[in-house]
This record gives sequence, structure tokens and C-alpha cells, in this order.
Amino acid sequence: MKINWGTGLVIAIALFMSFILYFVIKVQSNSKYDNELVVEEYYKHDARFQEEMERIQNAHDLKQKPIISYTSEGITIVFPESFASNQITGTVSLYRPSNKKLDFDTPISLSNPTLLIPKSKLVGGQWGINMEWQYDGKKYLTKEPIYIQ
Repeated sequence: MKINWGTGLVIAIALFMSFILYFVIKVQSNSKYDNELVVEEYYKHDARFQEEMERIQNAHDLKQKPIISYTSEGITIVFPESFASNQITGTVSLYRPSNKKLDFDTPISLSNPTLLIPKSKLVGGQWGINMEWQYDGKKYLTKEPIYIQ
């Protein structure tokens, strides 16, 4: 049987479409290629953007800022000593850009100016820290990436 150029072109296009469809189905069905959003309800989150920017600016304007560091015990967050530790409230959200299942929140309730997030809760890799806190009626937001080995 002889194949002319028109039939060859149709076969080539069909093979190419099959090839692309195979990879689309493979990526969508395999959890290794997870494509989740970093933030659920993205548009609701985006609507509060100005409020978020004000809280970030409040944190930026502080003379003494909270210090976030990684130690052998875990992640330590040291608040300024000029703040009364028992009046600081809020949450620290840790999220993994690569795996949503590892995300968790820790409430801020302090008796001294240091908050420790134990190493046992953390897996190696990049983490994002969103610290939403308030002191004396003023709201603050601190965002930092940190890498855990």
C-alpha cells in the first residue's frame, strides 16, 4: 500500500496529538507532578491585599524587628525585648511550596520573647514563614523564606 503525502500528514498530526495527550494525562494523574495553588481561595486573598500591605509596612517600620533563625533545636523567633511577651498574640504559618500536606500553623503565646518551633515538625527543604501577629492593638505581618537542612 502506498501512502501519499496527505495521508502521511494526517498520521503525523494524529501521532503528535496522541503524544501530547499522553503527557497531559500522565501529569494530571501522577501525584509526583502536583500542581496545587500556594493559597486556597486566591481571589479572596487578593481582595485583602491592601490590608496585608499595611501590616507588612507596620512590621517594616519597627525599630527592632523579630528575628527568625534556624538552630539545631528548630526555628526560633525572637521578638523585640521592648514588647511585653505576654501581650503578643497571633499565629505563625509555615508552608512548603512543594508539598501542601506539610503546612501547619502554630499559635503565638509567649512567656518570654522567644518562640521555638521544634525541629521534629520540620522536614528538610525550603519553607515559607508567614507570621501574623499583633501587639497593643496594632497588626503586623512578617514573611520570610527559610531553608532547613
